[in-house]
Amino acid sequence: MAAYGQAGRHSGMGQQPVLLLLVVVLFSGAMVARLAWLQLIHGAENRERADENRIRLMPRNPIRGRLLDRHGQVLATSRLTYNLYIQPREVSEARWPELRDRLASLLGLAVADLNERRRSGTNAEGFRIELAQSLGPEQVLRFREQASGLRGAEVDVDVLRSYPNGRLAAHVLGYTSGITEEEYERLRQNGYRIRDRVGRSGLEKVFESHLRGEWGGQQVEVNAAGQVQRVLGDKPAKAGKDLRLTLDLPLQRAAEKALDGVRKGAIVAMDPQTGAIRAMASRPSFDPNVFSPAPTSKQWAALNGPDAPLLNRAFRGFPPASTFKIVTTAAALESGIYQPDDKVLTTDSFCYAGLCYGDHGAHGMVGFPFALAVSSNTFYYRVGVRIGPDALFKAARRLGYGSATGIELTEEETPGLLGDQAWKKEVLGEPWTPVDTITSAIGQGALQVTPLQMARLYAAVANGGWLVTPHLVERPTTRTRIGLKPATLAVLQKGLRMVVTEGTARLLNDPNLPPVSGKTGTGEDPPRPDHAWFGGYAPSGHPTLVIVAFGENSGGYGGTVAAPMVKALMTTWFRGTPASGGS
Repeated sequence: MAAYGQAGRHSGMGQQPVLLLLVVVLFSGAMVARLAWLQLIHGAENRERADENRIRLMPRNPIRGRLLDRHGQVLATSRLTYNLYIQPREVSEARWPELRDRLASLLGLAVADLNERRRSGTNAEGFRIELAQSLGPEQVLRFREQASGLRGAEVDVDVLRSYPNGRLAAHVLGYTSGITEEEYERLRQNGYRIRDRVGRSGLEKVFESHLRGEWGGQQVEVNAAGQVQRVLGDKPAKAGKDLRLTLDLPLQRAAEKALDGVRKGAIVAMDPQTGAIRAMASRPSFDPNVFSPAPTSKQWAALNGPDAPLLNRAFRGFPPASTFKIVTTAAALESGIYQPDDKVLTTDSFCYAGLCYGDHGAHGMVGFPFALAVSSNTFYYRVGVRIGPDALFKAARRLGYGSATGIELTEEETPGLLGDQAWKKEVLGEPWTPVDTITSAIGQGALQVTPLQMARLYAAVANGGWLVTPHLVERPTTRTRIGLKPATLAVLQKGLRMVVTEGTARLLNDPNLPPVSGKTGTGEDPPRPDHAWFGGYAPSGHPTLVIVAFGENSGGYGGTVAAPMVKALMTTWFRGTPASGGS
């Protein structure tokens, strides 16, 4: 029995090594299969995840190019600011209250604001969320001292646009703001990042690619605690290029100050020979600094209010009023119906087709220069009826009205309106009448001209018949010969000079200024107050500057509201230049 029992136990132990071997083989096979799964099938993916945990990219903002005036004075630059962020994937819902309360206490921030910023900034992509902007030096120092215990939160530097002159030339310069998620998806292939800021209006928008620069960054290796062990690579950020403008800072300041006297309006000052814009201002205006980093809800409401401060009125059309008599004069003389020395009767009123139209004075038989000087309505009523609407609107188009000027800010510019016979039939479904011709001849009716278009017209008279292309960035001159007869130009130049010496703009007949030429205009806009216009140039014989000033619903006359604005700019521009004004 004993022998049998020993033999039975020996036989049972003989199976155990086999079972153990099977277990070992099974576990080894599972481990090999797992390793094959991790390294062969998902090896690349896992290596990428490991690198993400071990290697980090620390991006560096590019510095946006500056906007400079023609003398190199800074109009727009950049400034550094520190912002507070959280990485949402590192801060769970359960952990957020503790982190939030610590940040609020440490940095003096409102708990409600932190909650709202986190809620509104949450995104599906897991991008970091901005909790606070423009931290002060003390706040940044406090955070740095406690950073090790604030996992998931970070303070990072940001680059914001800065406009050292505030509202000055705001509509020309434009503004920048943060990129949206939709824009990021579209622009990321062009090197944009979620933290980028892009130009929204003005030259900031048009020259975005020139100004923005390229992101850089530093690739570093970190340990499990997130501490940097070594730098693996470094790519410096590439700054954007500066942009030199045609604006003249002292003249721009004078334009801004001149517009302080009106609630709404615009001023354009331009070199009549080249089309270079020396000043462009619009009222009401705005401070582009409010977009760096972002306007408050109250500020945003004001920017989108009924006065439309974001609108550049230099690019908007308004009735040109009596300034249009330049076009009517050109139309009459170019048509061949009138000769330069012809005279036309002026009376207290003009009656035609059963209707009568008043005037501010009768001067008898006068020629075109004197009619321009005193801005006689009855003179131009008669001329308009005789030459007809076709000649009138043909001359207007020839002088650049009814079409865009070609300035760089083409998306913001309107072409104005020339409400001719075809327009009235198509839009209003009505036939043309003599009343339409009469009102159009003095710049009323369905006519809208922008201050920039008007500056272009005055430049064509001043420079001897060249239609220049206005521009805000230094570039070669582009201009087109419009082919006005020398006699037509002579009549226009003589008449515009007489406006100042003995007509409606004697305010500018100042011995401290060089000889000035120009034309006033007072546009009706019932039931609102009248618009006021003045366009002119100087020196009359060899013009270097054209200025158009416009007061929207300012009341008063062109000679009393707009002409003083022009005088202020003329005084600034010609300061230090020997004057030979007066009659």
